[in-house]
Amino acid sequence: EVQLQASGGGLVQAGGSLRLSCAASGFTFRDVAIGWFRQAPGKEREGVSCVTTGDGSTYLADSVKGRFTISSDNAKNTVYLQMNSLKPEDTAVYYCAADLDSIVVITPTGGFCPDYAMDYWGKGTQVTVSS
Repeated sequence: EVQLQASGGGLVQAGGSLRLSCAASGFTFRDVAIGWFRQAPGKEREGVSCVTTGDGSTYLADSVKGRFTISSDNAKNTVYLQMNSLKPEDTAVYYCAADLDSIVVITPTGGFCPDYAMDYWGKGTQVTVSS
């Protein structure tokens, strides 16, 4: 059974840091793409970052470039999202999701990682950034 478990959220002050984890099971982890998405109350869901586990290629949304870093530990079947210099506008529920049929493509010049490419979703973890 495919399972994705997001964790690591919490309450931090603006300028602080958090590291989110996405623990995966039930599929061949090294052959998939994992994405992080977020949704604030009353707003649409937006993509944050993605990684393809086979080669470690990464994608970051413009809003988080220079502040967030995504990485994959294939031995632990876990993807991390390191979030630094957090802003109040980063407040949202953060979800991790998996693309198992190779829709996501990440190249040195850009990435294609839409939410509709994802086949499985985990439950979210709340991130709250105070000013």
